[in-house]
Amino acid sequence: MIKAAVIGATGYAGSELVNLLSGHKDVELTYLASHSYVGKRFSDIYPAYSQCVDLTLQDDDISKASASSDVIFLALPHALASRLVTKEIIKEKVVIDLGADYRLKNSEVYQEWYKAEHGSPALLEDAVYGLPEIHRAEIKKSHLIANPGCYTTCSILALYPLLKHDLINTEGVVIDAKSGVSGAGRSEKTDNLFCEVNENVKAYSVASHRHTPEIEQELSYAAGKEIRLIFTPHLIPMQRGILSTCYATLKEGVTSADVAASYNECYAAEPFVRIISHLPQTRYVRGTNYFDLSFRIDERTNSVIAIGAIDNLIKGAAGQAVQNMNIAFSLDEREGLTMKGGI
Repeated sequence: MIKAAVIGATGYAGSELVNLLSGHKDVELTYLASHSYVGKRFSDIYPAYSQCVDLTLQDDDISKASASSDVIFLALPHALASRLVTKEIIKEKVVIDLGADYRLKNSEVYQEWYKAEHGSPALLEDAVYGLPEIHRAEIKKSHLIANPGCYTTCSILALYPLLKHDLINTEGVVIDAKSGVSGAGRSEKTDNLFCEVNENVKAYSVASHRHTPEIEQELSYAAGKEIRLIFTPHLIPMQRGILSTCYATLKEGVTSADVAASYNECYAAEPFVRIISHLPQTRYVRGTNYFDLSFRIDERTNSVIAIGAIDNLIKGAAGQAVQNMNIAFSLDEREGLTMKGGI
């Protein structure tokens, strides 16, 4: 059995991770931490887990977590994980960070977008970006895995094959993305109150969202050159889900068949990517680790519109973290993630 610790277990992503790990046949939960609820049982905070997960919550002590576990999941706000992780810990244990601290390879870029000093910039070279569909081989060998963000997972997967196969112009790429409220986290914020969100749709962090450099970094690797794009997120009145609608101009002579072939080449064998003919909807991926993908060609403007949908708390956070753990420990990648969702 793989012994697992979750630090930050009572946030939305952390609690979803506890849910998935508690049902994983190869995992034993040994250490749950939440700075806000030390001494309480996990099931006191989430009564749905009574008699299922009754572990007492500990403080955010990564040394104690390391002593009792094989894998440590960090579900913390940015700038905290990088102060906890050390070279010594990742020599012995696998660390999977659901936060932002190890996603960007350049600490100066991190500081610019997150307005915080990175706590362990020397470890960035050890970190692997944990998007299995792109970096599976590196994940398998890594002890420090940077779990991607939710907007980034959906947007990168929608555009990656098009850039990898040189089918679209690298200038003028636009991503219009929408997220459920759980993507903003569990902390109290006026903007996330029911009366502020219900019957309302709003853009936020326009031209300044912190996931922008993460998307650009990975798509630049795909294109083999630096990419600059427009990313605009929106908050919509639902609990969970991401829908990314991505716009790009096709290169001269590229056909719908070429686009379809690029997606099939990259994703046909991927267990959690579904290339579908109908347009993706968040309700069909809710509670699953699937990424649903479809596209349309606008011949009038010679453009491709690629649309992706995920559950932000599963494929966009906890489910992807479990997928990364499965890969790192040479398990069946689908183990613990076979949820099919519903309507």
